[in-house]
Amino acid sequence: MDKLIQITSGRGPLECQWVVAKVLKVFLEETKNDNIDYEIIHRENGDENLTLKSVTLLLKGKNLNEFLKTWLGSICWTGKSTFRKLHKRSNWFIGIFELEGLEKIDFNEKDIQFQTTRSRGSGGQNVNKVNTAVRATHLPTGQSVFVQDSRSQLENKKLSVTRLKEKVTGIYIQQLEKRMQETWNNHLQVQRGNPIRTFSGTDFKKNYQEKSFKKQRNQLKNELKNYKNDLN
Repeated sequence: MDKLIQITSGRGPLECQWVVAKVLKVFLEETKNDNIDYEIIHRENGDENLTLKSVTLLLKGKNLNEFLKTWLGSICWTGKSTFRKLHKRSNWFIGIFELEGLEKIDFNEKDIQFQTTRSRGSGGQNVNKVNTAVRATHLPTGQSVFVQDSRSQLENKKLSVTRLKEKVTGIYIQQLEKRMQETWNNHLQVQRGNPIRTFSGTDFKKNYQEKSFKKQRNQLKNELKNYKNDLN
């Protein structure tokens, strides 16, 4: 099972960009603990060092749905801004969303067509008398690269595969960015109510909400204790 997840500061200020970077670290730690593989396929750096406006991850694992139940939604961090120390606001919100309906380009070396030719120098003259240069074409997308870095045809072929994969992956990233623009509403849907998780302090400590049944149990204990005292 694959899931495409975006962690975003929306159009929030620099503090929210800082929270994205902090949440990403916690998020990745938990994916490792749950044996979920991840790949960061897109990131938009924030306005300051160690901040992120958004990051998009491809997740792979068996229990993704259960894992994401504890993450998808708004995330709240409670703390004083380190960027604007006099700022009165203490609650900062970001969002984690699933990007759906995006077609992934699968890169397979079996889909590459190779052509060899002589390496060419400036002015178009042939540098070698043997066919060492390689043109590699990815048939599903029509993208191609020409490599003549080495005097070895085998080395040029290896380089062509690497560069072609980068080029084809670039198409996927462009599709992703277009999709992100089309779903910009996600950035605007960072709700400030009912966060799925809350953190606090500069150490980014996770806040655990006290379960309601615990309060009820303690209340019943106190009532029973008072009742016994009345009987005595």
